[in-house]
Amino acid sequence: MEQTVRAEMVASVHSVVTEIGTPVSVGDTLMILESMKMEIPVVVEVAGTVREISVQPGDVVREGDVLVILG
Repeated sequence: MEQTVRAEMVASVHSVVTEIGTPVSVGDTLMILESMKMEIPVVVEVAGTVREISVQPGDVVREGDVLVILG
């Protein structure tokens, strides 16, 4: 079953700290977003394997944009 991780706010992608094919557990950090000079970690809420990463560092995301798909 796929799980979609979405942006919760408008932000810039500061860094991506995972790779496609990586198994992840609840609480693992997938990437760091930056908004108003604050770094916001995007963490896993459901364990799975990273299937797709939809953004790269420097991208600007809006609320609801797909960041990562877990399988």
